[in-house]
Amino acid sequence: MNIFRAVGSMMMMSARAYAAWDVQMCNNIVRSRRRLFVLGLMFLPIIVGGIAYAQEITTALPEILGDKEPYSPAFYSLKIFFISIGVGMAAGLITGCIGAGGGFVIAPALMSAGVRGILAVGTDLFHIFAKAIMGSVLHRKLGNISFVLAIAFLVGSIGGATVGGYLNRSLYDANPVLSDLFITLVYVLMLGFLGTYAMTDFLKSRKSMKEASRTFEDHSDGVRPKDDDMTGLADKLQKIKIPPMIRFDQGVTPGGRRISSVFLVMSGAVVGLAAAIMGVGGGFLTFPIFVYVLGVSSATTVGTDIFQIIFTAGYASLGQYAIYGFVFYTLALGMLLGSLVGVQIGSIVTKVVAGSVIRGFYAITILAGFTNRLFALPDKLVKMEMIGISSEMAKVINTVGVVIFFSVIAMFAIWVFKSFFSNISTLKGEDEDEGGHISGHPAVTEEG
Repeated sequence: MNIFRAVGSMMMMSARAYAAWDVQMCNNIVRSRRRLFVLGLMFLPIIVGGIAYAQEITTALPEILGDKEPYSPAFYSLKIFFISIGVGMAAGLITGCIGAGGGFVIAPALMSAGVRGILAVGTDLFHIFAKAIMGSVLHRKLGNISFVLAIAFLVGSIGGATVGGYLNRSLYDANPVLSDLFITLVYVLMLGFLGTYAMTDFLKSRKSMKEASRTFEDHSDGVRPKDDDMTGLADKLQKIKIPPMIRFDQGVTPGGRRISSVFLVMSGAVVGLAAAIMGVGGGFLTFPIFVYVLGVSSATTVGTDIFQIIFTAGYASLGQYAIYGFVFYTLALGMLLGSLVGVQIGSIVTKVVAGSVIRGFYAITILAGFTNRLFALPDKLVKMEMIGISSEMAKVINTVGVVIFFSVIAMFAIWVFKSFFSNISTLKGEDEDEGGHISGHPAVTEEG
């Protein structure tokens, strides 16, 4: 049980760190007219494609995006474009309101909408890369980027992303259904564990009024180390002197800390592998690995993570998927547009919603994603001739999972919008009082 809590707490910390990055990137974009103008220019090919589609509305379209051959169109149909906006908005609402986990529902949602797993992974990575490029405000002026840490980490993450991308492409070349099965299994395991921990955490917090009054972001199970403290594992790793050694955190502790670059390369390889296989970006694992395993301060971790995710997501999306035809431009931009809106609304709603309610919704949405992928397994196993149930029964099970998943997401979205519009006068008053803050997130301004 202690191992369950420790791993669950790290995964929760991962989800929160990834969401914090997502919120910051979205805020940086919407608060810059120049970046919004660039975003508008990126939609020109979609507008042109929409006109062409309207002129040839009778053109036959495949039921599944990406069959045996790679499929990388600039435009597919207005329907799938609007679906991508909805998926991005739902993920943004979850990220902004709950403060964790919104990106974890994107790939399952796209796969449920008829997109091959490998195309969903590649497209999501490209969406993350586009958001990172447009939204990043480097922390160099604050001294929060350790370039030596980032470079050693990137050596490993690029290697891990190469392996992950090659694995996904190899499975796809062997059999597209096998590729979908593999990606689905990974999500079943990850969402199942995280959802179980989140629900357990929520139910335990309901037993105490004191716990129920805390916000989701403040909950860390008392295991997160302070900037001037380290975990036992991090202390042991820093005592292992395998050259070349890297010095960091000189501003946190006298003389700084030192760790072997070997551990940074190994950590980067794990992050890159997970990013390339799941398509959720490296940031969701970097934060807990840096803080818990390597003993890097939170301030240095945040700045370095924002720096490295550009290169990890960029290399994985472009070098491992886009050039092989596994990135769908229209879907990526639709998700980016939807998430920009969803994050803003979700973040504002946190001002008028109890933290315990937010925690409960998080557990439910993650478990809905788990159910969706779990119920998709029989259909894929039947197609692979691994189980003996009928294909009709497998399709019914899959449909049930899709209905449950999208119903939960839809109900969550309706609840958020209802909370937003019913409290809009209160929210306007708080915005005037706070002056430059959104839902407890400090205002992020452009540097330079």
